[in-house]
Amino acid sequence: MLELTWPVVAAVLVGALLHAGWNALVKSSGDKALDTALVHVLGAVVALPLLAIVGLPGPAGLPFIAASLFIHIGYYIALVGAYQHGELGLTYPIMRGFAPLLVALGSGSFIGESPSAAAWAGVIGITCGVALVGLAHPGQALHHRKALMFAFANAGIIAVYTVVDGIGVRAEVAAGGSALRYVMLLFVLDGIAYPLLVWLRRGPQGRAHILAYARQRWPLAALGGSASIGSYAIALWAMTRAPVASVAALRETSVLFAAILGTLLLKEKFGLQRAIGTAVIVAGVMALRLG
Repeated sequence: MLELTWPVVAAVLVGALLHAGWNALVKSSGDKALDTALVHVLGAVVALPLLAIVGLPGPAGLPFIAASLFIHIGYYIALVGAYQHGELGLTYPIMRGFAPLLVALGSGSFIGESPSAAAWAGVIGITCGVALVGLAHPGQALHHRKALMFAFANAGIIAVYTVVDGIGVRAEVAAGGSALRYVMLLFVLDGIAYPLLVWLRRGPQGRAHILAYARQRWPLAALGGSASIGSYAIALWAMTRAPVASVAALRETSVLFAAILGTLLLKEKFGLQRAIGTAVIVAGVMALRLG
């Protein structure tokens, strides 16, 4: 029976912190498309020896990995667009906060899981709390229409790949494989597609800049790539132990960590409304656990 236990909750919260960390790294950079590409190239470098150790996933998970790779390209494009036009504290909560609501709405049809009343309360609570955290200054937010467009589009993309990977990793585990094999192959391949797109879109001078930038930025990017792997590995492992909608919602508590990092590192505003949103998210987490 799939159940959101406290150990699973704790693990997903750690993954949420890791996810907020690598997103703050991308937001702090001067070239967000390049930094996103570099994080995932080095994430693939980290994942490759781990994949050699754990082995390749079986055929049950491969179609889902292929679909996820295609969806992730759209995710990275929308991610970079959101960060180019808006603050981390605005765009990140919208992208991450509204996705679990979409996952919950679709989980009954695509996964065969119907959240309980308490779980629904948790999902809605987290979504509302995220909105309070991310839209602490709604008047200012309306002036960043491009950022909002990219952020809401990415929420839909995140919901789609969450469902695809949730089904895929369960298929892999059911066939005798492991979540780690699924994640490592996904990250190895994921470190090729989007970075290659960034490379091809830049001319000779731009590619020279890429190499110079990589030599300077690679230690931080390697740390970000490792955090990205750890975050998603925890999430997919948790989806083999608990309902996908609950894990997806719980993972988006990363918004709290992103708001804190944005305030401490990027000098973005926090304020009373974000503090209230934080309390609402915590209440949503408790409701999820009880559900």
